[in-house]
Formats: sequence, structure tokens, C-alpha cells
Amino acid sequence: MSTNFVASAAELEVIKQWFKKVAGLAAGTVVEPRLPQSKSFLKILGVPYWGNNSSLPITQAQVKSVIANTPIFEGVVLASRPRIMKASPSSDMSVIWIDIWNSQKGSKGKTLINRSFNFGRHTATVRGTAMHPGVAQCCNCWCWGHPTHACRAQGAKCQKCSGPHRVENHRSMAWCCKANPKSNPPREATANGAPCPHTFKCLNCKGEHSADDTKCPFWRHRFDKQWHSNKAAELRTGRASNSNIQCPRVGNF
Repeated sequence: MSTNFVASAAELEVIKQWFKKVAGLAAGTVVEPRLPQSKSFLKILGVPYWGNNSSLPITQAQVKSVIANTPIFEGVVLASRPRIMKASPSSDMSVIWIDIWNSQKGSKGKTLINRSFNFGRHTATVRGTAMHPGVAQCCNCWCWGHPTHACRAQGAKCQKCSGPHRVENHRSMAWCCKANPKSNPPREATANGAPCPHTFKCLNCKGEHSADDTKCPFWRHRFDKQWHSNKAAELRTGRASNSNIQCPRVGNF
């Protein structure tokens, strides 16, 4: 339904009752007309990264509680969970990224930008920002740091076993699900239609989960670019060290 001006809450109620009557809906049927929405991307500065207990960082629950009880955020609905990261690796301050549902004209976001509010005993400030999607994870090779369309891998990898096949072919192509009568003891094939019962191994952190599991530390730090940069540097250092190891020579050549 389109209108020639933005409907108020009372007018939305009139539309709801009219629609239920015209459509012949039962009295208990839920109908909720809503105005077109967009998203606004904001960040909150001036909040310490560590909470009252200096050994623990602030949590999403704390951020949501402060927002819910701060007058300038009245009527504001979060479009996703707050994302908290350090302002820099050596800083004790945080940057809190929030996405909010907004009107098509973005009026709610505009009223919040450059506003200050109390976050505990600290003064926080809201700034406008571009969308912050975090570090990309490739859905072809399942490595972090590049999007799928920029992947240089020659073929896809399985996020469950890191084998050279797509996850939908894991059951038929993965060594762990294939029958192997020569192994000791002989291994039977996983039954058709049954999920893989074997332990997965993440190709990023080497943990016992698939590469796209939200329990993975790489996933939990997806909004911390510095953390990912440090991990990439560690991986490059490890590869360089391995390449410098020479195998001992045996006999005379």
C-alpha cells in the first residue's frame, strides 16, 4: 500500500482495522502495518573496552542495557547485535558499532549523530559511519581475508574436512565417510542420508568444528581487523620457518 505522506501511529492503526475488515480476517489475526525502513550505521566512541572488572571486556548485554535506558535512544530499534572492538591494539578504549532501523529518509540516525550520553561514569559520543561488515570469509576456500569473488583457489574446499570438494559432496567424496576395507579395523561407509558422524577440523584455527562454525575464534573476531592481521602474520612466519628447515642428508650423494 502506498500513501502520499508518512502515516502516523494513529493512521497505521486505522489502516490495520480497515485491512482486517476488507480481507475478512478473524478477530485474533495479527496484522501489523509498517512504514518502509532502511538501516543506519553508527559507532559509539568514548567507552572503555574493559568493564568494571578490568580483566573482562564490556559485553553486548551491557551495551544494549545502556541504549535501552538512555533517553536519546528512545524509540530506536537495533537491527543487529552491537559489535565491540578495541580502538587500537594497545588502547584501553573501545569502538562500538551499532546498526539501527531507520525511516527511509534516515531521520532517526541523523538525530543521533554527534549526540553525547552517559555510559556509566564516562561520556560517550555517537558518530555516523559506513557499513562495517567485518573481515570477509571466502565461501570457496573458507579462508578469511578475501571475498568469494576474489578467491584464487583453483577449486572449492569442504568446510567440514578441508577436502577438495564442496560440502554437499562430503558424504560421497570425503575419506572419513568412504568405506575402507583395508584399514585396521576395516571402516564402513557412512550410511546414505546420514550426517557425517566424524570430528571436523577447522582449516583456520585447527579446532574441532567446521570452518564456518560460529564457535571459531576467527568468527568471533570477524570485526577485529587487527586480530586477523596478527593471525595472518603468524601464519606467514610459520610458513617461512617451515620452508627454512632442511631435511638431514643420509649417506653420500
